[in-house]
Amino acid sequence: MRLWSKTQEKIFFEKSKNFASYSQLFYRTDDERYVAYWPKGYAGAKSTLQARNSLIGNYTEKWVSDLLNHMLDDKDLYVIQQAQVPSIGITRKSPADIVIARKNKKVLMPDEVELIFEVKMSLVWNWEYDTETLRIREIGDYRTHQGRPSFTRSDSILKAIGKCIDIRVSSFNSSKIPLIVLGNAPLSNGFCKKADYLKNAGIIQGFWSLNPFPLNHGNTRKRSHKNGFFRMDNIDELNMSLNQLFNQDLNFFSGMESPQRLGELIEIANREKTYQEKGLKFINLIKR
Repeated sequence: MRLWSKTQEKIFFEKSKNFASYSQLFYRTDDERYVAYWPKGYAGAKSTLQARNSLIGNYTEKWVSDLLNHMLDDKDLYVIQQAQVPSIGITRKSPADIVIARKNKKVLMPDEVELIFEVKMSLVWNWEYDTETLRIREIGDYRTHQGRPSFTRSDSILKAIGKCIDIRVSSFNSSKIPLIVLGNAPLSNGFCKKADYLKNAGIIQGFWSLNPFPLNHGNTRKRSHKNGFFRMDNIDELNMSLNQLFNQDLNFFSGMESPQRLGELIEIANREKTYQEKGLKFINLIKR
């Protein structure tokens, strides 16, 4: 399998038109054109497509799930969509988009979870449907239309951040689980510093774009200053990034203490013999 491209978007439309009408998949302009997004400069009457959001959400989650299944070599790991981990706030009403776990079941314990993905992918290019030929053609990248795809939508980013923070603060049982937000468009300038901060603070381990070439011409940001945002350019890069997460013994910790109290905890932790024992002791003291 390959990473995201306009080919995947065309496949989405080809599959969706088997059970959804073109009026549910495309906007109709004043001059009777059917387009995926309102073109730049279009000033005519507009409407909102609610049904398509659900369709593309389901499609992208399934696509990511298939991609991860294709990549995973470990037969003891499973890719699960719409998983629940109730003890860390991931419930039936607010399930995780995709989880990599050591058990093949929908409802999991925190220690069975290796990685949690929040998927914020959408249509990136603009498309037109010809009602006479019944064909779909690409008519421009995201610079040519009025839509805000994936990571360029501030409300989508804020929703993902909110969900990840909720997981982190629900229970200390989530402290060892990496959280990744997946998209297929560049992260906007205003959110790159926030992504770096969230990564450095240990709340979210990264905003990863799975779309190597979101523009028809030109290039986009590869990474933010401290890699809070990173664009995967091929399967090997994605595989390497996943393996780094799997091979690290990560521990999230947070708190607000006085310098004196922190000094006391450091002194207690320093009584342990090895660096690893000192680190674990300090983390456990902070959690208390």
